[in-house]
Amino acid sequence: MGASRDDDGDRVVRVLIAVKDLTAAKSRLAAEFSAPDRTRLVLAMLSDTVAAADAVSVVDSVTVVTPDPLVAETARRIGALVFDEPVRDPALQPDQRLNHAFAAAAHVLRHGDAGVDVGVDVGGGETVAARRVDIIALQADLPAMRSAELAQAYAGSRRGGRSLVVDHHGTGTAALILKDSPDELAPLFGRDSARRHTVSGARELDGTWPGLRLDVDTADDVRRAHRLGVGPATAAVLHSLGWSDEASATTA
Repeated sequence: MGASRDDDGDRVVRVLIAVKDLTAAKSRLAAEFSAPDRTRLVLAMLSDTVAAADAVSVVDSVTVVTPDPLVAETARRIGALVFDEPVRDPALQPDQRLNHAFAAAAHVLRHGDAGVDVGVDVGGGETVAARRVDIIALQADLPAMRSAELAQAYAGSRRGGRSLVVDHHGTGTAALILKDSPDELAPLFGRDSARRHTVSGARELDGTWPGLRLDVDTADDVRRAHRLGVGPATAAVLHSLGWSDEASATTA
């Protein structure tokens, strides 16, 4: 996709999705899904999240940051870019490692590092400066997200700072948006992240957006997403596990 345009000129919008090791993914689904089925479900939800984000007209690219080779392979196959997770500090807790990965990848996408060129050709040989790169950091498990929801969230996000979309539980962060700002992403994903993002200065967005807010952590979340209507990859996995096709698959 090409760079988007707004009233102030050219702007590049890049989506960033971080995915942990598959061996540790979705442990709260273990009671109802075997380890191989959890892996299939995680990869399917990632695929549908990437597809929905990539279909947003303002989005220039989707990048997946992960230490897992199977996740990286899947991301590349569906057309996403891949950023290798930085070398882990063993002293960091899982949420800290996740935020470190988000922050490092966002910095590269906006400013470049180690020879990475973040300028995007917008025609006539012109490139978009790093200060014109906006970041949307998304959860990887949003199988019912509609592209229109993400587009509306970005359009309504605050200029010159960060905005967040609180998840359906009211405590987590489904999306963190950095728009038209020289500041860093400063992600605080993890336990009680909605409050911590708000305290740190991010503005909460008030759109309805049921699919965007529905990150999947539990079997009840899977059922809720299925009723709402999941993307085709997730629908195929659930169908193979005997779930009915009562909800139509869509990311429109």
